[in-house]
Amino acid sequence: MSTTDPTSDALAGLVNLRDLGGMPAGEGSGATRAGIVLRSDAPQPGDREPDGITWPPRLVLDLRDASELNGTPHPLATVAEVQQIELLAGIHSTEVTHPLPVLYQLALRDAAAKLVRAFRLALEADGPVLVHCAAGKDRTGVVSAMLLSAAGVRSDAIIADYVRTDRNMFRVLQRLEMAPALPPGVSEEDVRELISTPVEAIEGVLETFAAHDEHAAGWLRAHGVADGEIDRWRRKFRAD
Repeated sequence: MSTTDPTSDALAGLVNLRDLGGMPAGEGSGATRAGIVLRSDAPQPGDREPDGITWPPRLVLDLRDASELNGTPHPLATVAEVQQIELLAGIHSTEVTHPLPVLYQLALRDAAAKLVRAFRLALEADGPVLVHCAAGKDRTGVVSAMLLSAAGVRSDAIIADYVRTDRNMFRVLQRLEMAPALPPGVSEEDVRELISTPVEAIEGVLETFAAHDEHAAGWLRAHGVADGEIDRWRRKFRAD
């Protein structure tokens, strides 16, 4: 008789991973290219290789704080260049916390230079870029929204991608060993509303971008990114 634990097997790889290709961008039937930007929860040692995704990434943007890493090497450091960008360092901590809509706005205001760095690293990467934090929801959501909006992806499509994390959050928390044991008769679906992604938080990010011409492209220009860099990003990430 097999003693394999199906729950453990389901958690043996990234559970909030997706390719940001195929999203509507630009005019007409344009769309983002597959194999350019991936987003996920945090990789762990021993994770199995994902199916149906260009792998391994060439560049990893790890948005976690150093305190979250416990001095351990990144699991993908042997196969990819890893760049750590402590996106919320000094903004959010166990001592100073904010509601997510406020936190996202603070990231845009106080971590703008880090967001610009993330954009430029993605622009110059010679291969797929994996963007992740711990859960792949908040910090990853802000950076993903910026990269997508800068490529001309519609706001409704960015929101739809953001809320896709809802279906994955319980397994993310299990991988982070933060999920409570479910009592008999209670399913993951029953608790999903309690751990859902707040749409108003990402809507606030997109509204901030929309205050600029061409949304995130204009926001990036306001923070020192050149027109030529925006053009190169669109040529790289879009298939018009």
